[in-house]
Amino acid sequence: MKLRLDEWLKRQFEPAPTIRTARLWIKNGKIYPPPMKVGRAYYVDQNATFQDGTTRPRLAQRIPQ
Repeated sequence: MKLRLDEWLKRQFEPAPTIRTARLWIKNGKIYPPPMKVGRAYYVDQNATFQDGTTRPRLAQRIPQ
């Protein structure tokens, strides 16, 4: 299910950032999966995540032999 950008922001952040900030995030690819634009509004998947690029995924731990 898709939510309007403002509703998604309210669910993900407290306090919610401004729409202008969120639109910059979209432009820079920081919301995954990317929102879709319908007319003048953006719609975001309800399970979408904000990825700012500062955190790196952890690699699997190597087991010593």
